[in-house]
Amino acid sequence: MTILCYHSVQPDWGSPLAMHPTTFEEHCDWLSKHRRVVPLAEAVDRLGHFGQLPRGIACLTFDDGFTGVRDYALPILTRYRLPATVFLVAKTLTEAGHPVDWVDTPAGYELTTLNVEQVLEMQSAGVSFQSHSDAHLDLTSLTFDDCVRDLRQSRELLESLLGRDVPLLAYPRGRHHEGVRAAAAAAGYTHAFTLPERRERAGPYAVPRVGLYRGNSVRNLQIKSSYPYLALRTSSAFRLGQRLNRAARRSRGGAP
Repeated sequence: MTILCYHSVQPDWGSPLAMHPTTFEEHCDWLSKHRRVVPLAEAVDRLGHFGQLPRGIACLTFDDGFTGVRDYALPILTRYRLPATVFLVAKTLTEAGHPVDWVDTPAGYELTTLNVEQVLEMQSAGVSFQSHSDAHLDLTSLTFDDCVRDLRQSRELLESLLGRDVPLLAYPRGRHHEGVRAAAAAAGYTHAFTLPERRERAGPYAVPRVGLYRGNSVRNLQIKSSYPYLALRTSSAFRLGQRLNRAARRSRGGAP
């Protein structure tokens, strides 16, 4: 079982990032019956050599800190008594704020992220919060010093707001390279999480997760949470199959 990554849960945003609440509840129902869902801090302590959790263990994470997590996911998580961690873009919590300028599928209305009051409310309800960088930039495009600065600013701001340590980082879009991993260590993190699309060596600063997206059914969850999936997902054969599927859809006049 590997660590699962969601983004938002809301009914009216058609983005792959926004799972419908009904589907998310089906996921939680299945997980509550077939997996032991543990907090991220416990998951980190139990990671295997390839970044996988022991069989039967699950961990839920959310990237970006969309308000849909509070409005739709939290009541479901509470009902099923499932722990979760939200990775926050720190600059969205400042007085000046920061727009949601990193999504590929606009919602047709202004997307909102959690404010400080909502974060503290959710923390009191048992939700854990960690860092998703300062401004959701592509960290691989930054210099080493700028990357360290971004990640340190995020950690220090979040620690100040939350009143507790923030040792964990999820790279924006899961993107990283050797310099970014070194910057994460220099900025004071103990572990960082990815969303690998190709085979990469797992380690404390490259802990793999598997993404769950809009339209992913319980059957998709079962497959994606199976022990062999991560190795298959990052294989060259899997990527070739994806390219062939996209080419077939284009030839039929469908979306790429």
